[in-house]
Amino acid sequence: MDVIAEIRRRFHVDHETITSLASTFNLSRPTIRKHLKTIEEPVYQRQNQPHPKLGLFHEQLEAWLEQGAHFPRKQRRTAQRLYECLQVEGYLGSYTVVQRHMKRWKKQRAGSPTVKQAFVPLAFLASETCQFDWSQETVLLSGVVQTIKVAHFRLAYSRQVFVVAYPRETQEMVLDAHSQAFAVFGGVPKRMVYDNLKTVVDAIFVGKERRFNRRFLALANHYLFEPVACTPESGWEKGQVENQVGNIREWLFTPMAKFEDFVALNAWLAMRCRELAGRLHPEQSSRTIADCFAEEQPLLMPVKASFDGYVEEIRRVSQLCLIRIDRNRYSVPAQWANTVVSVRLTADRVYMVSDGQIIAEHLRRFGRDQLICDPWHYLPVLEKKPGALRHGAPFQSWELAVSIKVVRDRLLKQNQGGGGLCRSVADGKITQ
Repeated sequence: MDVIAEIRRRFHVDHETITSLASTFNLSRPTIRKHLKTIEEPVYQRQNQPHPKLGLFHEQLEAWLEQGAHFPRKQRRTAQRLYECLQVEGYLGSYTVVQRHMKRWKKQRAGSPTVKQAFVPLAFLASETCQFDWSQETVLLSGVVQTIKVAHFRLAYSRQVFVVAYPRETQEMVLDAHSQAFAVFGGVPKRMVYDNLKTVVDAIFVGKERRFNRRFLALANHYLFEPVACTPESGWEKGQVENQVGNIREWLFTPMAKFEDFVALNAWLAMRCRELAGRLHPEQSSRTIADCFAEEQPLLMPVKASFDGYVEEIRRVSQLCLIRIDRNRYSVPAQWANTVVSVRLTADRVYMVSDGQIIAEHLRRFGRDQLICDPWHYLPVLEKKPGALRHGAPFQSWELAVSIKVVRDRLLKQNQGGGGLCRSVADGKITQ
C-alpha cells in the first residue's frame, strides 16, 4: 500500500507521466493505471487456493477424516499424523496444505466458533517443578484390544518426559509410577503438580488448601517433594503435561501400539522417551531437551532409597484358603484359613502378611474370576483329605519332577489315595 500511495502522489501532485512511473517502479503501465484507481488496501489472498499435489490424494484424505470423525476424540489423527500417512502413500506436497484442508473440513462440519481463552506465559527454574497427569489409551496386548492408563511426568524446565503404562489408575500404580520416574530422572524435583486425583487428594477446600491422602503424603515425605493441586477445572495450571498427553498419543499410540505384554510396552515407551529428548527445546531453540536435562539433573534432590509403594488392606481368609482381591482369588497357606491377614498390593505383586511376616506372595492378575493358587499352600490339607489330589484345582497344573509324578500316580492307585505322598512331602522326603 505504501508503493500505491507514492505512485498516486507523484502522478496527481507532481504530474509525473505513467511511462516515467512504470520505469521508476519497474512495473508495467497497466499496473500503474490500476494503482492510480486504487483507494482501499488491495487483498491478494486467493479465496480458493489450488492444491495440485493434493489432488491425487484428496479422496484418501477425506476418507480418513470421515473415518476419524466416528472415533473417540483421543483416537483421532492430527494434521501432522495425516500428513505422515499421506507421505507413506506417495504424497510429495507440504504439511501446510494438509493442515489448511483439515481446518476447512472441520469448519464445514462445526457450528459457531468458540471463544478462545487467553493465558499468561510461565517460566520455571531448573529442578523446581514437575507436572503429572494420567491419560487413557487403547493398545493391542497379546492380540486383545485393551484400554490402559498411562502416567505422564514432565520436568517443567528441561521438558524431559517420562511415561509408563498400567492396567488401571489405582493408588499403588500412582506410587509405583513416581518411584520409576524419579529413578529414571536420577533425582526428585522440589514440587509436583497434580489434578485433584482421588488417589492424591481426599478433600478440596477454599483456594489451594487440600487434604492429601495419607499414603500419598508418605510418598511425598519419603522423597521430600511438595505436592501442589491445581484449581478444579483449571488444567492450564499444568499446561505442559496436558499438552504432552496429546503429543504422546499422536507420536506413540497412533496408530494403535501392539505388544505382547506391559513389560514389552513399557520398555518401548522408555526407549521412545529417550529418543524424544533429542528434539529441540521449545524455548531454548539452540539446545535439545537432553542438553537442558543434563543441566537440570544435577540440581534435582537425590534419591536415597526407593519407596515401598504398596497399599495395605485387611482381609479374611476363607475356608478354601483363598482371599478375594479385585474379583480374583489368591491362595494362602492352610494354617491361616479362617483368620484375618493383611494384604499389600503393589503395581505387579500381591503380598499376604501376618504379624509383620510375609506368608504368601503372588504375581498380580488384572482379569476377572481367576484362581491363583500355590499347591504347596495346601499340603497340610492333603494329609487329611488325600482324595483332593485327584480333582483339586491347585494341583491340576502342578509342575512336578518326573520322579515325583511317578510316585504320585502309583500312590493315587492305592486305597490311601495321595496321603502317603502328602506325608512324604510334608516330612521333607520329597521336595519340589
